[in-house]
Amino acid sequence: MSAIEISRWVAAVALIVCIGAIIARLDGILHRPRKRDLSRPAGSRSAGILYAFTLGMAPWEKESGRKHWVAYLRGVFFHIGVFVALAALVASPWLGSIPFWLRAIAAVVTGAGAAAGLAATAMRWLDHNERALSVPDDYFAVALTALFVAAICVALLQPASMVFLYVVATVLLLYIPFGKIRHCIYFFYAKFFYGAAGGHRGTIGEPRHNYPA
Repeated sequence: MSAIEISRWVAAVALIVCIGAIIARLDGILHRPRKRDLSRPAGSRSAGILYAFTLGMAPWEKESGRKHWVAYLRGVFFHIGVFVALAALVASPWLGSIPFWLRAIAAVVTGAGAAAGLAATAMRWLDHNERALSVPDDYFAVALTALFVAAICVALLQPASMVFLYVVATVLLLYIPFGKIRHCIYFFYAKFFYGAAGGHRGTIGEPRHNYPA
């Protein structure tokens, strides 16, 4: 078995461990006692959930996005790079059969995503407010994800670096359930319950003119 094949199998095992640990965490969370919302319905839960997953993520709908467009766009580029990197990781065993032009486009996207992630790490340190609120996990999580995206970028252009990619992917997958990167799973639950609660109370998901003055 070659080094690439061994590292690929190790990464596959890490993926299984990652999925198992996430399922165990979610099972524990979903079995915690919950309090029923006894407030009088003033809107639609489904409208609130739809808003939370669509328009609610637009920059003009959030004060932080409206005031900090550069940071918002940096986050967009970073997350797009992560999504493309994950897709490329899944397709990595067949990388040689993918047209070069497609790999080149993916390399540009992941390269921009990695640069955005590294910039986010630097800005977290340079901004005194973010630095005061940050813990080591904040820096490590973003830096590790940016390294993974960068490794994908290199592997797309230089398949000889696949072993390094699988090593980084293994570390990332094993870290996800235990570090702050696991927010990628909690995000969907948080958005769902935020939308359901806000829609139920009529504070989100309804036309603007229906909001109380």
